[in-house]
Amino acid sequence: MKIGVFDSGAGGLSVVKSLIESRFFDEIIYYGDTARVPYGIKDKNTIIRYSLEALEFFNNFDIDLLITACNTVSAYALDEMNQRSNYPVVGVIDSGVLALQNRNIRKDEPILIIATRATINSNRYQYALQTLGYKNITAIQTGLFVPLVEEGLFDGEIIEATMRYYFKDITIPKAIILGCTHFPLISNSLKRYFHQYPTLIHSGEAIVEYLKKHYNPSQIQNETKLKIFASDNVSGLREIATKWLG
Repeated sequence: MKIGVFDSGAGGLSVVKSLIESRFFDEIIYYGDTARVPYGIKDKNTIIRYSLEALEFFNNFDIDLLITACNTVSAYALDEMNQRSNYPVVGVIDSGVLALQNRNIRKDEPILIIATRATINSNRYQYALQTLGYKNITAIQTGLFVPLVEEGLFDGEIIEATMRYYFKDITIPKAIILGCTHFPLISNSLKRYFHQYPTLIHSGEAIVEYLKKHYNPSQIQNETKLKIFASDNVSGLREIATKWLG
């Protein structure tokens, strides 16, 4: 089985890592729109246009499934992408909500959603959780983490200062939905900031759970092949992949 993974930049590689570890797929085609990252500060129509252009890229490959690792794309363009494609296009928001349900967190316990401005403003996570009966939801945009992760800063003074800026008035949550694929790279820093307390909902782990439930894939014997493409500086993206994926 060959799948595509689309992200606005390097963040979707955190999803790729989980997909490789699942051993469900013979080949993964990764495309990062590095020329136009981040998507999270752009308007809805621009996000949809960029996403449909990415879909045209994947039409050059004989893929069975496309995962939009970008939460912003999942929030705004998933329906349009499915209408234009001849294979399923799966987003990370529904999978993140499913993963939270699987953690058996009480409906009245505090849940924190962190994501880019566009994802938060879409209210997709908030609406889905409220529909399921979760009552104590806080959603904040934390877009400054994106360029820091792109720079390879996963911990240290700058990350800690940014966390203090965003979280100074936040009650320690029971769970944090990492609503951007860049954010799993700062998981250890988030854990330390909140004293190891919250359960972190990681888009990569969540999408694997979602695929197990809805597609029932079989594990393969060989290693998954990964091909990486980018709209700009593909060598830089491949260097990041070497660091993140090992």
